[in-house]
Amino acid sequence: MKAADVMVSNVITVGPDAQLQDVAQTLLANRISAMPVVTADGKLVGIISEGDLMRRVESGTERRRSWWLEMLTGRAALAAEYVKEHSRKVSDVMTREVIAVKPETPLGDIATLLERNGIKRVPVVQNGKVVGIVSRANLLQALASVRAPIEAGAPNDAAIRESVMARINNEPWSRPALINVIVQDGSVELWGIVETQVEKKAVRVAAEVTPGVRAVNDNLIVRPLESGI
Repeated sequence: MKAADVMVSNVITVGPDAQLQDVAQTLLANRISAMPVVTADGKLVGIISEGDLMRRVESGTERRRSWWLEMLTGRAALAAEYVKEHSRKVSDVMTREVIAVKPETPLGDIATLLERNGIKRVPVVQNGKVVGIVSRANLLQALASVRAPIEAGAPNDAAIRESVMARINNEPWSRPALINVIVQDGSVELWGIVETQVEKKAVRVAAEVTPGVRAVNDNLIVRPLESGI
């Protein structure tokens, strides 16, 4: 399997000029821990995560050093820390050196990248633009979705996955950014979060009625969004 087979295509992104408070609210509302930063034309320029927001003056978590340790710290490093802790703009705080993969990157290579770099997700980029994102959870979903191979002539899994996702994306009741679909030999695995039992059922039905689907395994979790988020 490759990145295109498991990636979440409805990627929640943010612009470089966005405010950090808006970023924090978006991360919480969508239960994600990071977002790619893209320009108006979709070009990937960075990624911003919970880790980038750990040291903030607003929450009193800025770094504090003893006077002698501060004297030993270079002025450039102190200035960079000040920007990271005080700026309210994404472009000043985001991580610019982003590890990314292509849609055809094998999952084994992605697992190696995540492990080697101690990261939780990688954007999937094609022609310089973000087309998806693969997380550690998506790799586990792929493992859990493995089925024994069936006879020749099986449906095209990539086409089935695209059809299921398109059907879900087109429905006004769905939150496609929180739902992932993996197809193996025509069997559909549904993963992610929905707000109600009826939405969970609707997603399952949308998958079941998609041409070529042999079976549906519903792993969706019902977890209502907190009020005020």
